[in-house]
Amino acid sequence: MIRLAVVGLGKMGLSHHAMINAHDRVEVAAICDSAGYVLDVLNKYTGVTVYTDFDLMLREVKLDAIIIATPSSMHAQMVKKALDANLHVFCEKPFCLDTTEGEEVTRLANEKGLVNQVGYHCRFIGAFQEVKRLLDANAIGDITHSLAEAYGPVVLKQKGSTWRTQRASGGGCLYDYAAHPLNLLNWYLGSPRGVGGTILNKIFSSDTEDEVFGTLYYDRGQSAQISVSWSDESYRKMSTKVTLWGKFGRICADRQEVQVYFRNDAPLPAGYQHGWNVRYTTELTEPVDFYLRGEEYSAQLDYFVRCIEEQRFDNNVNSFSEALKTDKVISMMIADAEKGPSILSQDALPETKKETGSFFTNLFKSA
Repeated sequence: MIRLAVVGLGKMGLSHHAMINAHDRVEVAAICDSAGYVLDVLNKYTGVTVYTDFDLMLREVKLDAIIIATPSSMHAQMVKKALDANLHVFCEKPFCLDTTEGEEVTRLANEKGLVNQVGYHCRFIGAFQEVKRLLDANAIGDITHSLAEAYGPVVLKQKGSTWRTQRASGGGCLYDYAAHPLNLLNWYLGSPRGVGGTILNKIFSSDTEDEVFGTLYYDRGQSAQISVSWSDESYRKMSTKVTLWGKFGRICADRQEVQVYFRNDAPLPAGYQHGWNVRYTTELTEPVDFYLRGEEYSAQLDYFVRCIEEQRFDNNVNSFSEALKTDKVISMMIADAEKGPSILSQDALPETKKETGSFFTNLFKSA
Protein backbone atom coordinates (compact mmCIF):
# COMPACT_ATOMS: atom_id res chain seq x y z
CA MET A 1 0.00 0.00 0.00
CA ILE A 2 1.38 3.40 -1.04
CA ARG A 3 0.96 6.14 1.58
CA LEU A 4 0.35 9.43 -0.19
CA ALA A 5 -0.49 13.07 0.59
CA VAL A 6 -2.36 15.62 -1.53
CA VAL A 7 -1.20 19.24 -1.30
CA GLY A 8 -3.41 22.04 -2.67
CA LEU A 9 -7.18 21.55 -2.68
CA GLY A 10 -8.39 23.76 -5.47
CA LYS A 11 -10.22 22.36 -8.50
CA MET A 12 -7.46 19.97 -9.56
CA GLY A 13 -6.39 19.08 -6.03
CA LEU A 14 -9.90 18.04 -5.03
CA SER A 15 -10.23 16.03 -8.25
CA HIS A 16 -6.91 14.27 -7.63
CA HIS A 17 -7.92 13.57 -4.04
CA ALA A 18 -11.20 11.96 -5.11
CA MET A 19 -9.51 9.77 -7.73
CA ILE A 20 -6.46 8.67 -5.76
CA ASN A 21 -8.56 8.09 -2.62
CA ALA A 22 -10.54 5.53 -4.61
CA HIS A 23 -7.40 3.66 -5.71
CA ASP A 24 -7.25 0.24 -4.05
CA ARG A 25 -3.47 0.30 -3.61
CA VAL A 26 -3.16 3.81 -2.19
CA GLU A 27 -3.87 5.24 1.26
CA VAL A 28 -4.32 9.01 1.45
CA ALA A 29 -2.49 9.60 4.71
CA ALA A 30 -2.69 13.41 4.81
CA ILE A 31 -3.88 16.49 2.98
CA CYS A 32 -2.51 20.02 3.12
CA ASP A 33 -4.02 23.37 2.16
CA SER A 34 -4.27 26.94 3.41
CA ALA A 35 -8.09 26.93 3.42
CA GLY A 36 -9.26 25.84 6.85
CA TYR A 37 -12.88 25.34 5.78
CA VAL A 38 -12.01 22.76 3.13
CA LEU A 39 -9.74 20.92 5.54
CA ASP A 40 -12.43 20.88 8.24
CA VAL A 41 -15.00 19.39 5.84
CA LEU A 42 -12.65 16.67 4.60
CA ASN A 43 -11.44 15.84 8.09
CA LYS A 44 -15.03 15.60 9.38
CA TYR A 45 -16.36 13.38 6.61
CA THR A 46 -13.29 11.31 5.67
CA GLY A 47 -11.20 11.32 8.85
CA VAL A 48 -8.03 12.13 6.92
CA THR A 49 -5.26 13.97 8.79
CA VAL A 50 -5.14 17.61 7.72
CA TYR A 51 -2.38 20.24 7.72
CA THR A 52 -1.99 23.90 6.85
CA ASP A 53 1.83 23.67 7.22
CA PHE A 54 3.54 21.76 4.39
CA ASP A 55 6.87 21.39 6.22
CA LEU A 56 5.17 20.12 9.37
CA MET A 57 3.26 17.51 7.37
CA LEU A 58 6.51 16.24 5.81
CA ARG A 59 8.08 15.92 9.24
CA GLU A 60 5.16 14.24 11.00
CA VAL A 61 3.58 11.90 8.42
CA LYS A 62 5.22 8.79 7.04
CA LEU A 63 4.74 9.04 3.26
CA ASP A 64 5.84 7.28 0.09
CA ALA A 65 4.53 9.80 -2.45
CA ILE A 66 2.88 13.17 -2.84
CA ILE A 67 0.56 14.98 -5.27
CA ILE A 68 1.27 18.72 -5.55
CA ALA A 69 -1.60 20.77 -6.98
CA THR A 70 -0.78 24.22 -5.62
CA PRO A 71 -0.41 27.44 -7.68
CA SER A 72 2.41 27.10 -10.20
CA SER A 73 4.76 29.59 -8.50
CA MET A 74 4.95 27.24 -5.49
CA HIS A 75 5.81 24.09 -7.44
CA ALA A 76 9.61 24.26 -7.53
CA GLN A 77 10.07 24.86 -3.79
CA MET A 78 7.53 22.21 -2.77
CA VAL A 79 8.80 19.62 -5.24
CA LYS A 80 12.36 20.08 -3.99
CA LYS A 81 11.31 19.63 -0.35
CA ALA A 82 9.33 16.49 -1.26
CA LEU A 83 12.31 15.05 -3.13
CA ASP A 84 14.61 15.88 -0.22
CA ALA A 85 12.20 13.80 1.90
CA ASN A 86 12.67 10.94 -0.62
CA LEU A 87 9.08 11.05 -1.87
CA HIS A 88 7.85 10.14 -5.35
CA VAL A 89 6.21 13.27 -6.80
CA PHE A 90 3.23 13.93 -9.05
CA CYS A 91 3.06 17.68 -9.80
CA GLU A 92 0.31 19.52 -11.64
CA LYS A 93 1.17 21.44 -14.80
CA PRO A 94 2.84 23.71 -15.65
CA PHE A 95 5.90 22.24 -13.99
CA CYS A 96 8.14 25.20 -12.99
CA LEU A 97 7.90 28.84 -14.03
CA ASP A 98 11.69 29.18 -13.84
CA THR A 99 13.41 26.65 -16.11
CA THR A 100 16.60 26.85 -14.02
CA GLU A 101 14.64 25.65 -11.00
CA GLY A 102 13.01 23.01 -13.19
CA GLU A 103 16.40 21.69 -14.24
CA GLU A 104 17.54 21.58 -10.61
CA VAL A 105 14.59 19.51 -9.31
CA THR A 106 14.65 17.26 -12.40
CA ARG A 107 18.31 16.49 -11.74
CA LEU A 108 17.56 15.86 -8.06
CA ALA A 109 14.71 13.46 -8.83
CA ASN A 110 16.87 11.50 -11.27
CA GLU A 111 19.83 11.36 -8.86
CA LYS A 112 17.62 10.01 -6.09
CA GLY A 113 15.88 7.50 -8.38
CA LEU A 114 12.40 8.80 -7.52
CA VAL A 115 9.33 8.55 -9.75
CA ASN A 116 8.44 11.99 -11.08
CA GLN A 117 5.44 12.95 -13.17
CA VAL A 118 3.62 16.10 -14.30
CA GLY A 119 -0.12 16.28 -14.98
CA TYR A 120 -0.27 16.67 -18.75
CA HIS A 121 -3.38 14.51 -19.02
CA CYS A 122 -3.74 14.80 -22.82
CA ARG A 123 -1.05 12.13 -23.19
CA PHE A 124 -3.51 9.69 -21.60
CA ILE A 125 -6.37 10.43 -24.03
CA GLY A 126 -6.92 7.53 -26.43
CA ALA A 127 -7.19 9.69 -29.54
CA PHE A 128 -3.92 11.53 -28.84
CA GLN A 129 -2.21 8.25 -27.98
CA GLU A 130 -3.29 6.86 -31.38
CA VAL A 131 -1.67 9.87 -33.08
CA LYS A 132 1.59 9.05 -31.30
CA ARG A 133 1.33 5.40 -32.37
CA LEU A 134 0.77 6.39 -36.01
CA LEU A 135 3.66 8.86 -36.00
CA ASP A 136 6.03 6.34 -34.42
CA ALA A 137 5.05 3.96 -37.24
CA ASN A 138 5.81 6.73 -39.79
CA ALA A 139 2.26 6.23 -41.11
CA ILE A 140 2.00 9.56 -42.95
CA GLY A 141 5.70 9.86 -43.75
CA ASP A 142 7.86 12.85 -42.92
CA ILE A 143 5.86 15.57 -41.17
CA THR A 144 6.04 18.94 -42.90
CA HIS A 145 3.71 21.13 -40.85
CA SER A 146 1.50 20.95 -37.75
CA LEU A 147 -1.21 23.03 -36.14
CA ALA A 148 -1.98 22.81 -32.41
CA GLU A 149 -5.08 24.53 -31.05
CA ALA A 150 -6.95 25.03 -27.78
CA TYR A 151 -10.04 27.16 -27.22
CA GLY A 152 -12.45 27.63 -24.35
CA PRO A 153 -14.65 30.06 -22.35
CA VAL A 154 -12.53 30.83 -19.27
CA VAL A 155 -12.22 34.63 -19.35
CA LEU A 156 -15.22 36.25 -21.07
CA LYS A 157 -15.39 39.60 -19.26
CA GLN A 158 -13.31 42.00 -17.21
CA LYS A 159 -12.85 40.55 -13.75
CA GLY A 160 -10.65 40.69 -10.70
CA SER A 161 -7.18 39.22 -10.66
CA THR A 162 -6.50 35.68 -9.39
CA TRP A 163 -3.29 33.60 -9.24
CA ARG A 164 -4.43 31.97 -12.46
CA THR A 165 -4.55 35.28 -14.30
CA GLN A 166 -1.19 36.59 -13.08
CA ARG A 167 1.99 35.71 -14.98
CA ALA A 168 4.14 35.77 -11.83
CA SER A 169 2.06 33.12 -10.06
CA GLY A 170 1.70 30.85 -13.08
CA GLY A 171 -1.51 31.82 -14.78
CA GLY A 172 -2.53 33.24 -18.08
CA CYS A 173 -3.58 31.58 -21.28
CA LEU A 174 -0.02 30.58 -22.14
CA TYR A 175 0.58 28.53 -18.99
CA ASP A 176 -2.97 27.35 -18.39
CA TYR A 177 -4.17 26.55 -21.93
CA ALA A 178 -1.36 26.70 -24.48
CA ALA A 179 0.84 24.42 -22.37
CA HIS A 180 -1.34 21.43 -23.30
CA PRO A 181 -1.04 21.63 -27.13
CA LEU A 182 2.63 22.61 -26.78
CA ASN A 183 3.22 19.51 -24.68
CA LEU A 184 1.55 17.36 -27.35
CA LEU A 185 3.75 18.90 -30.07
CA ASN A 186 6.84 18.08 -28.00
CA TRP A 187 5.60 14.49 -27.65
CA TYR A 188 4.99 14.15 -31.37
CA LEU A 189 7.83 16.18 -32.93
CA GLY A 190 10.43 16.68 -30.21
CA SER A 191 11.64 20.06 -28.98
CA PRO A 192 11.68 22.93 -31.49
CA ARG A 193 14.95 24.69 -32.27
CA GLY A 194 13.27 28.08 -32.10
CA VAL A 195 10.07 30.10 -32.13
CA GLY A 196 8.88 33.20 -33.98
CA GLY A 197 5.98 35.55 -34.48
CA THR A 198 4.66 35.00 -30.96
CA ILE A 199 1.59 37.03 -30.00
CA LEU A 200 0.46 37.20 -26.37
CA ASN A 201 -2.68 39.32 -26.59
CA LYS A 202 -4.98 40.66 -23.87
CA ILE A 203 -8.74 40.75 -24.42
CA PHE A 204 -10.31 40.98 -20.97
CA SER A 205 -7.44 40.29 -18.57
CA SER A 206 -5.35 43.14 -17.18
CA ASP A 207 -2.38 41.14 -15.86
CA THR A 208 -1.76 38.55 -18.57
CA GLU A 209 -2.69 37.32 -22.05
CA ASP A 210 -5.98 35.76 -23.19
CA GLU A 211 -4.73 34.68 -26.64
CA VAL A 212 -1.54 32.93 -27.76
CA PHE A 213 -0.36 32.61 -31.36
CA GLY A 214 3.04 31.70 -32.76
CA THR A 215 5.24 29.49 -34.90
CA LEU A 216 7.65 26.74 -33.84
CA TYR A 217 10.64 25.78 -36.01
CA TYR A 218 12.29 22.34 -36.14
CA ASP A 219 15.63 21.06 -37.42
CA ARG A 220 14.46 19.32 -40.61
CA GLY A 221 12.47 22.24 -41.98
CA GLN A 222 9.31 21.24 -40.16
CA SER A 223 7.12 23.95 -38.68
CA ALA A 224 4.17 24.09 -36.32
CA GLN A 225 1.74 26.83 -35.46
CA ILE A 226 0.02 27.34 -32.14
CA SER A 227 -3.41 29.00 -31.88
CA VAL A 228 -4.98 29.30 -28.44
CA SER A 229 -7.65 31.40 -26.74
CA TRP A 230 -9.38 31.01 -23.40
CA SER A 231 -11.79 33.85 -24.26
CA ASP A 232 -13.76 31.99 -26.96
CA GLU A 233 -17.43 31.83 -25.97
CA SER A 234 -18.30 29.60 -28.95
CA TYR A 235 -16.86 26.64 -27.00
CA ARG A 236 -18.73 25.14 -24.04
CA LYS A 237 -15.52 23.88 -22.44
CA MET A 238 -11.83 23.57 -23.29
CA SER A 239 -11.18 21.89 -26.63
CA THR A 240 -7.67 20.79 -27.68
CA LYS A 241 -6.91 19.77 -31.26
CA VAL A 242 -3.79 18.79 -33.21
CA THR A 243 -3.41 18.48 -37.00
CA LEU A 244 -0.30 17.11 -38.73
CA TRP A 245 0.48 17.04 -42.45
CA GLY A 246 2.90 14.50 -43.92
CA LYS A 247 3.99 13.21 -47.32
CA PHE A 248 1.47 10.37 -47.24
CA GLY A 249 -1.50 12.13 -45.70
CA ARG A 250 -2.88 13.99 -42.73
CA ILE A 251 -3.84 13.28 -39.09
CA CYS A 252 -6.30 15.40 -37.12
CA ALA A 253 -7.25 14.58 -33.53
CA ASP A 254 -9.13 16.00 -30.58
CA ARG A 255 -10.41 14.38 -27.42
CA GLN A 256 -13.30 12.69 -29.24
CA GLU A 257 -11.70 11.14 -32.33
CA VAL A 258 -8.81 10.74 -34.75
CA GLN A 259 -9.38 11.53 -38.42
CA VAL A 260 -6.69 10.17 -40.75
CA TYR A 261 -6.40 10.66 -44.51
CA PHE A 262 -4.04 8.36 -46.45
CA ARG A 263 -2.99 9.04 -50.05
CA ASN A 264 -3.36 6.19 -52.53
CA ASP A 265 0.40 5.55 -52.49
CA ALA A 266 0.63 5.47 -48.67
CA PRO A 267 1.72 2.25 -46.93
CA LEU A 268 -1.20 1.43 -44.63
CA PRO A 269 -0.99 0.50 -40.94
CA ALA A 270 -3.23 -2.33 -39.79
CA GLY A 271 -6.89 -1.38 -39.54
CA TYR A 272 -6.69 1.60 -41.92
CA GLN A 273 -7.60 2.14 -45.58
CA HIS A 274 -6.70 4.68 -48.26
CA GLY A 275 -8.76 7.87 -48.07
CA TRP A 276 -10.49 8.94 -44.88
CA ASN A 277 -10.50 6.94 -41.65
CA VAL A 278 -12.08 7.75 -38.27
CA ARG A 279 -11.21 6.15 -34.95
CA TYR A 280 -13.17 7.19 -31.88
CA THR A 281 -11.81 7.73 -28.38
CA THR A 282 -14.41 5.32 -27.02
CA GLU A 283 -12.76 2.46 -28.94
CA LEU A 284 -9.22 3.62 -28.20
CA THR A 285 -9.52 4.19 -24.44
CA GLU A 286 -8.71 1.54 -21.88
CA PRO A 287 -11.23 1.27 -19.01
CA VAL A 288 -10.34 2.78 -15.64
CA ASP A 289 -11.39 1.77 -12.13
CA PHE A 290 -12.67 5.21 -11.16
CA TYR A 291 -14.21 7.81 -13.47
CA LEU A 292 -14.12 11.53 -12.70
CA ARG A 293 -13.98 14.29 -15.36
CA GLY A 294 -12.59 11.82 -17.91
CA GLU A 295 -10.74 8.53 -18.01
CA GLU A 296 -7.45 10.28 -18.72
CA TYR A 297 -7.29 11.84 -15.25
CA SER A 298 -7.70 8.51 -13.47
CA ALA A 299 -5.39 6.83 -15.99
CA GLN A 300 -2.49 9.21 -15.33
CA LEU A 301 -2.72 8.72 -11.55
CA ASP A 302 -2.91 4.95 -11.91
CA TYR A 303 0.15 5.19 -14.17
CA PHE A 304 1.95 7.14 -11.42
CA VAL A 305 1.10 4.40 -8.92
CA ARG A 306 2.27 1.63 -11.26
CA CYS A 307 5.55 3.46 -11.93
CA ILE A 308 6.18 3.53 -8.17
CA GLU A 309 5.28 -0.15 -7.76
CA GLU A 310 7.46 -1.19 -10.71
CA GLN A 311 10.28 1.19 -9.72
CA ARG A 312 10.09 2.75 -13.17
CA PHE A 313 12.24 5.80 -12.56
CA ASP A 314 13.57 6.55 -16.03
CA ASN A 315 10.73 5.67 -18.42
CA ASN A 316 7.79 7.89 -17.51
CA VAL A 317 5.80 9.37 -20.39
CA ASN A 318 5.12 12.51 -18.32
CA SER A 319 8.37 12.85 -16.40
CA PHE A 320 9.82 16.10 -15.11
CA SER A 321 12.25 15.98 -18.04
CA GLU A 322 9.36 15.89 -20.53
CA ALA A 323 7.49 18.70 -18.76
CA LEU A 324 10.64 20.80 -18.62
CA LYS A 325 10.77 20.75 -22.43
CA THR A 326 7.34 22.39 -22.49
CA ASP A 327 8.43 24.98 -19.91
CA LYS A 328 11.39 25.87 -22.13
CA VAL A 329 9.18 26.39 -25.18
CA ILE A 330 6.92 28.65 -23.09
CA SER A 331 9.98 30.66 -21.99
CA MET A 332 11.10 31.04 -25.61
CA MET A 333 7.64 32.27 -26.62
CA ILE A 334 7.59 34.85 -23.81
CA ALA A 335 11.01 36.16 -24.86
CA ASP A 336 9.95 36.23 -28.52
CA ALA A 337 6.75 38.14 -27.76
CA GLU A 338 8.67 40.71 -25.72
CA LYS A 339 10.92 41.45 -28.72
CA GLY A 340 7.93 42.42 -30.86
CA PRO A 341 7.78 42.31 -34.68
CA SER A 342 11.05 41.62 -36.47
CA ILE A 343 10.03 43.99 -39.32
CA LEU A 344 7.71 46.89 -38.58
CA SER A 345 6.99 48.35 -42.01
CA GLN A 346 8.52 49.11 -45.39
CA ASP A 347 9.99 52.28 -43.90
CA ALA A 348 11.76 50.28 -41.20
CA LEU A 349 13.61 48.07 -43.68
CA PRO A 350 17.37 48.53 -44.19
CA GLU A 351 18.34 50.79 -47.09
CA THR A 352 19.59 47.88 -49.21
CA LYS A 353 16.23 46.13 -48.95
CA LYS A 354 14.36 49.36 -49.74
CA GLU A 355 16.48 49.77 -52.87
CA THR A 356 15.87 46.16 -53.91
CA GLY A 357 12.14 46.67 -53.45
CA SER A 358 12.25 49.83 -55.56
CA PHE A 359 14.20 48.02 -58.31
CA PHE A 360 11.56 45.34 -58.67
CA THR A 361 8.74 47.91 -58.48
CA ASN A 362 10.29 49.93 -61.36
CA LEU A 363 10.98 46.73 -63.33
CA PHE A 364 7.31 45.69 -63.23
CA LYS A 365 6.18 49.22 -64.11
CA SER A 366 8.43 49.28 -67.17
CA ALA A 367 7.15 45.87 -68.27
